[in-house]
Amino acid sequence: MELFLQRLFDGLTLGVIYGVVAVAFVLIFKATTLINFAQGELAMFGTFIAYIFAVEQGWPVWLSIIIAMIVSAGVGALIERVLIRPFDPSDHLPVVLITLGLFLILNAVAGYIWNYQPRAFPSLFPNGFDDYVSIGGARLFYSALGTWVVLGAMVGVLFFILNKTKVGLAFRAVSSNTESARLVGIRTGQTLMFGWALASAFGTLGGALVAPRLFLQPNMMAALLIFSFAAAALGGLDSLGGAVIGGIGVGLIGSLVV
Repeated sequence: MELFLQRLFDGLTLGVIYGVVAVAFVLIFKATTLINFAQGELAMFGTFIAYIFAVEQGWPVWLSIIIAMIVSAGVGALIERVLIRPFDPSDHLPVVLITLGLFLILNAVAGYIWNYQPRAFPSLFPNGFDDYVSIGGARLFYSALGTWVVLGAMVGVLFFILNKTKVGLAFRAVSSNTESARLVGIRTGQTLMFGWALASAFGTLGGALVAPRLFLQPNMMAALLIFSFAAAALGGLDSLGGAVIGGIGVGLIGSLVV
């Protein structure tokens, strides 16, 4: 039972991280019916920005991550405006090639700037060997509890934005039917830009959550991206709640079955 509980806690923690990144996948897919292959590299780049503020400048970790999320949102909006919007949304191939190109470019630029040496990223929560709650002999670390709380807060914020704000309702309309949304006066370009910004910001949050476990380096999101995509596919690529449930399911399978 002790081993089972420990694997259960580990699987839930990994699943929550997969869910955070999967939500970013789903936001882009809902708006464009495309997978953003550069999502992981955008998250990695945003995490490096947080590292600069938190470690090199000595700022508080939470503040550094929030600033990095804002910067990442701006980068995501810029990518949509400059690289994605000029192309016909019904022709998926150019956009897919652009995101693949961004994947390679961002990885190479990060490697050139910061090299591929792993760096220790500060945890958002107490992360020592003694920072845990013992349940049935298994250790539930405070960092795991904090990660669960962050996911719950993120889902709550997304629910509020998409259901209670004007821009969120516009995003849902564009996600449902772009042409109909345009006919009723919704500015689809700016709405899609908002979706890219939101996905980039939350991707950075996911990168900051996983960096203390994997160490920060340009290739850190590669394996995580595969499991997060599986989570999004399992939960339904157009469902934010499904992405969270899929992430937890993939995390539990990876921890318990293996």
